[in-house]
Amino acid sequence: MAPSSGPKVVVWDTTYACPLRCVHCYSESGRRPHRQLSPEDMVTVVDRIIELRPSLVDLTGGEPLLVNGITDIAARIRDAGSSPAIYTGGWPLRASMLPALARCGSRVIVSVDGPDAATHDRIRGRAGSFDRAMAALSMLDADGSIPFGIDSTVMRGNIDALPRFCTEIAPRFPRLRRISFKGVAPVGLASRMSFADAELLTDEQIAEFGSPEFAGRLRALAPDTVHIDVETNLGIRMLPSARDASGFETMFVEPDGDVRGMTVYEGTVGSLLREPGSVLWQRCMQRWDDPFVVEALSSVRTMRDWSVAARRIDYHFGSPEVRARIDARPEYLVTAGRG
Repeated sequence: MAPSSGPKVVVWDTTYACPLRCVHCYSESGRRPHRQLSPEDMVTVVDRIIELRPSLVDLTGGEPLLVNGITDIAARIRDAGSSPAIYTGGWPLRASMLPALARCGSRVIVSVDGPDAATHDRIRGRAGSFDRAMAALSMLDADGSIPFGIDSTVMRGNIDALPRFCTEIAPRFPRLRRISFKGVAPVGLASRMSFADAELLTDEQIAEFGSPEFAGRLRALAPDTVHIDVETNLGIRMLPSARDASGFETMFVEPDGDVRGMTVYEGTVGSLLREPGSVLWQRCMQRWDDPFVVEALSSVRTMRDWSVAARRIDYHFGSPEVRARIDARPEYLVTAGRG
């Protein structure tokens, strides 16, 4: 059954501002108003999050390192007994930021979607983004006081390159402790049918990717000091028959404090600026039992089914603004150099 006391994990997209233009971006950051709160309102939101007593709070985006006071927010989370993590594309990280990152007690997770510039920059939508990510990792490694890792979104265009993360990227950073490979989910820009047909992992690829043998092969290639995680991300589908899956443990907060009814799907249930998190969490659980949700997700068997169901849910529960954004999404075009 779904948890009743509160989420174990809170993911807060602290801003939609972003220097990158990732082809699979779930939040369409950098392409829409940033919706970032004032410092005072951010404190209100984080205090409402803290009241829920989650184990983990992920500060994401967009690019959270563009948010003034993000390390103060992370420190507030740490002091309340939860574990903060800051997810960054690495582009804005500067050496001057390292002392504050060290003091706030947050892990820093750098997103890297390819072991080379051609692959990474194509997916991340900006030339030079691979070099910036490597520079960020080098700074964190040289500093030595900030725990850091790599997060990689896996799709058809980079799945064959994953071993190179272990043999070429990991050895460059002696203090690196974790690489997480996560299957791309059909949400946000990745829910476009043109993207799903070109980049969403096939059912056969998902089966192989999620097998112990696949993870074992990657772990055998990586340095002994680096832990390799492999996640299909199928748990965030939030199927009605799988109430113990990871999606049901997570509260997702948009930059302005609005809480999504379902972790990766559009449609909010209220704002942490105006109501306690416990009230909004109850509304989330009610959303999971909504007849439209149950009908849309009960027939999901394949990755393509999931993509169709995600678009239906987003359009059904999305505001007029959300629907207009969905309608305006450009089709995904496979570019030269993929793979």
